Amino acid sequence: MSSEPRPTEPPLSDKTPPKAPGLLRSSGVVGVMTMLSRVLGLVRDMVIARYFGAGTAADAFFVAFKIPNFLRRLFAEGAFSQAFVPVLSSYRENRDISEVKRLVDAVSGSLGLVLLAVTLVAMLGAPVLTTIFAPGFLGDDVKFALASDMLRITFPYLLLISLTAFAGGILNSYDRFAIPAFTPVLLNLAMIGAAIFLAPLMDEPVMALAWGVFIAGALQLFFQLPFLMRLGLLPRPRVDYRHEGVSRILKLMAPALFGVSVSQINLLLDTVLASFLQTGSVSWLYYSDRLAELPLGVFGIAIATVILPSLSRKHAAASKDQFAATLDWAVRAVLLIGVPAALALALLAEPLIATLFHYGEVTDRDVAMSAQSLRAYSAGLLAFMLIKVLAPGFFSREDTKTPVKIGVIAMVANMAFNLALIVPLAHAGLALATSMSAWLNGYLLWRGLRKEGVWKSQPGWPRFLMQLLVANAALAAVVFWFNAPVADWLAASGLQRATDMGGLVVAGVAAYFLALALVGVRVRQFRQK
Repeated sequence: MSSEPRPTEPPLSDKTPPKAPGLLRSSGVVGVMTMLSRVLGLVRDMVIARYFGAGTAADAFFVAFKIPNFLRRLFAEGAFSQAFVPVLSSYRENRDISEVKRLVDAVSGSLGLVLLAVTLVAMLGAPVLTTIFAPGFLGDDVKFALASDMLRITFPYLLLISLTAFAGGILNSYDRFAIPAFTPVLLNLAMIGAAIFLAPLMDEPVMALAWGVFIAGALQLFFQLPFLMRLGLLPRPRVDYRHEGVSRILKLMAPALFGVSVSQINLLLDTVLASFLQTGSVSWLYYSDRLAELPLGVFGIAIATVILPSLSRKHAAASKDQFAATLDWAVRAVLLIGVPAALALALLAEPLIATLFHYGEVTDRDVAMSAQSLRAYSAGLLAFMLIKVLAPGFFSREDTKTPVKIGVIAMVANMAFNLALIVPLAHAGLALATSMSAWLNGYLLWRGLRKEGVWKSQPGWPRFLMQLLVANAALAAVVFWFNAPVADWLAASGLQRATDMGGLVVAGVAAYFLALALVGVRVRQFRQK
């Protein structure tokens, strides 16, 4: 990359930028792409459950995968994205393309050097990391050694996926949302392929999953580079920590580590404590968390992804009323999807777990245990989604001090809830504690935005809440009417479970949206620029 890339699209210069798509349309694009990724993610987890179950090998892999995956969410999609996108949006709004290009070059080189150093140290100290993140494995030499060996293979994923998030942040800032949203599909395809085709060739089959993670990181990064080239923003990495934009990003990143990623820290703490519980606890939490992550990723993160650059531009343009209206729109959109999603997960916990994971090594008891933690996570699903859309209200204004204070409070509360609930409820207590701390986090973020006058309620809230109540009552009635006893779900064949679940989901979704239409909710009410 020694010469300036030649864009094949019209160069991003001083010309008037193209009209940005509406938030509803952009959220829909991201949601569809993310749905594809999440569905493949569930297929991936079904394959893992079928081949590896919920035993020693699966527990070891989930820890080896969770450590870099946690750091990815904490740094790449958490602190870095929330710091980088507002600064890049400010440069795009107020400076010319040459200065934007210099920022991209400086950030890529500076970020890449730090990530490379962290990756090398982590690979050398893999047993230490395993001890820190899964201390309960110390009593099981086989599980501990397996997790450490796989961690050396999976940890470079942090380097690769962080650079992928950097590329995705650029594309999102220029309203190219589809490509970053599609990229996670490659992770799922790589892991499915590794489990099916690579595992039989290895002495320790589960090691194939670790190699699948590494391969996926490389695929995701290189997939996005041609699209950066089309924008004329393919970076020529150079280390420059004195660059004004890099300095701003670094200042914003430190407190942002807590502010936006507290829920991920809480989930990691669950894993640490679960490693002390009976074998299978880590896997039960993983399978239930994956189901809770489906609506969170498809809708909550999709809306958050779209509103961050929009809020950043509106803040840079000093459009306070539009800023407040965008936040209000995001909260209503989250409620519209989050409430029925949480209700459905709670009512259909066992059927969903059985349909997706009751194959191969997964027993009836595994289904029951995973359903317990799924219900606990469903209690906090709406809070997880609200955090995703409320936090950008601070980060888009380059305010990271307020979220970090809130984050610390929520994290301390989560530990207290964990200690109080782990004895009576075991792994389900850990999930419930995470949900409780998420509600505390979400409430404090909402209160902070209102106190600062940044978010103001738009007209129509009482009517909207009543419409939600009626539609969710219709959804619950349909689920209760058509759902079968748990024993029937467990005894049915995989095809029968899939068919019945598909029919139940279609009936529930149809009842919900039909009820919304009957009480006066229209798509045009959610159109927002």
